[in-house]
Amino acid sequence: MQLFEHLEYILQIKKPETKCKEFTLFYEKYLHGEFSFNHEHTSLKFKEPSYIEHCEAFSNTVNSKRKKLGSDKGKAMFLHAIAHIEYSAIDLAIDAAYRFKNMPKAFYDDWLEVAMDEVRHFELLEILLERVGSFYGEYPVHYGLFNASMQTLGLLERMAVIPRYFEAGGLDATPIMIEKLQGLVNDDKAEEIIKVLALILEEEGPHVLKGDKWFKYACDELSLEYEVYFEIIEKFYPGAFPRNKELNIQARKDAGFSCSELQRINTDVEC
Repeated sequence: MQLFEHLEYILQIKKPETKCKEFTLFYEKYLHGEFSFNHEHTSLKFKEPSYIEHCEAFSNTVNSKRKKLGSDKGKAMFLHAIAHIEYSAIDLAIDAAYRFKNMPKAFYDDWLEVAMDEVRHFELLEILLERVGSFYGEYPVHYGLFNASMQTLGLLERMAVIPRYFEAGGLDATPIMIEKLQGLVNDDKAEEIIKVLALILEEEGPHVLKGDKWFKYACDELSLEYEVYFEIIEKFYPGAFPRNKELNIQARKDAGFSCSELQRINTDVEC
């Protein structure tokens, strides 16, 4: 079986349940070496995200008035937003393995492993959504991550923007989410959400580290200094750095960020 053609098929599956099932089956076969690599394959540039028929989607951030986390409605809206990020991350990881040809096999191993993690995360969040009487697709979503992927069709920019910018931002945001949920006393559902978020945080760090590895690989191939990261982020997200948001310094360092980089991201950082 041909790897890139099969990934192209999975990327275009519309129903989340079917996509998760098909990727899980594919990944088991991949681990057993059942796919060949045709690096002459030409990747598509997708015009719309795969979930466009499942969710009401908008090109910019959705401004939904959030309910308090103490209510099921509030938890549902919160979980839906996280589930959308994780579902988008499935396609982002698959697309990395699909799009970039003539890479070391370790590259494909890395991003397909990430995709399998994201499938697991999404399915756990779906269970939590059901617990609070909701489902993925109930609320509007934005396709900013999809747009980012289709704007970064080169390896260097993709690795800078998706894992080292967006996923690294998740390392900062998730502990804050967990802390808010911990403020809900004697709330069993909140405790379940915390456990899943803690798992996601634990596994997202290695995802960012993989992105860091392949970003630096791309820099080395092009004889570029790693500081080009800031030029890339400024190109796509002007004024993103420096910022005042709290950084998860240790998690970022574990994921490959240097102290000098962290201090350029947030000038108040001491490390």
